[in-house]
Amino acid sequence: MSLSAIWSLAQTALELGLTCSLTVLALFLSYSMLNVCDLSTDGCFTLGAAVGAVVAIAGHPYLSIPAAMGAGVLSGFVTAVLQTRMGIESLLAGIIVNTGLYSINIAVMGKSSLLNMNKTVTIFTRMKDLLADTPLAGQHELVISLAAVALVILFLALFLRTRLGLAIRATGDNPDMVRSSSINPVFTTTVGLCISNAFTGLSGCLLAQSQKSVNIDIGSGMVTIALASLLIGQTFMGRGSVAKRAVGVVIGSVIFRLVYTIALRFNMPAFMLKLVSSVIVIIAIAGPYFKSQVPMLRRRLAGSGKEDG
Repeated sequence: MSLSAIWSLAQTALELGLTCSLTVLALFLSYSMLNVCDLSTDGCFTLGAAVGAVVAIAGHPYLSIPAAMGAGVLSGFVTAVLQTRMGIESLLAGIIVNTGLYSINIAVMGKSSLLNMNKTVTIFTRMKDLLADTPLAGQHELVISLAAVALVILFLALFLRTRLGLAIRATGDNPDMVRSSSINPVFTTTVGLCISNAFTGLSGCLLAQSQKSVNIDIGSGMVTIALASLLIGQTFMGRGSVAKRAVGVVIGSVIFRLVYTIALRFNMPAFMLKLVSSVIVIIAIAGPYFKSQVPMLRRRLAGSGKEDG
């Protein structure tokens, strides 16, 4: 394989990893900070992609970004209402919203399962024109993805230090203590899910515009990919500041996409990629456990060696 081919693969993995890392950062907020496993991620990702595409096709490429994030906020709000106001478990609430969003996404896409954006002006085509005569010519996708990720990480690092951000983190750690401290966990949970789903919607919008198409299944398996990336990032960075952990999950997303890209390079059938995702999730979850068992195994082997002696 030539050096240019290797660089092309690495760049593709980097661009996709950065774009999808916005969904991982959303899961970082909802799952790691708020301790809520939001299974509506797949549907919300597709919703952001569909809304962003429809708005861009209508001739408003810049407006597509806040529109997609606003759609994500609505999705997060509905999920939060189901689990905080209607007594539905968070896992079931996410499944219900994800199921309902399938029909909503079809409706948003004009009762079609596919939208073509080949002739649509998007933020990527605008950035491509802006960078045409600069050293960054041709790197418009990377520039936009990097800028979006940097802004989201900066937002999380600052927001989670505020009083409301600290209340969200406390809600995830101990909701009973938060309730006794006169903080409304219903409000903090709702705000957390709205913000996290806004990031998911943004991720879907950027991916759709970079690929110049939206398929109804564009978000399929995204929660699995995000969870695997999150766990990989935590393994690399461990504990630390919010900014450090956020950077870690972005690195995890890029690593995951790199594995995906390598699998495709070796002509692995497309239907096997879901299995690859599952295996990566298993390794990411079970890896730390087996690592913690190594000292115990060594002690057992050492003990059996002494008995034999």
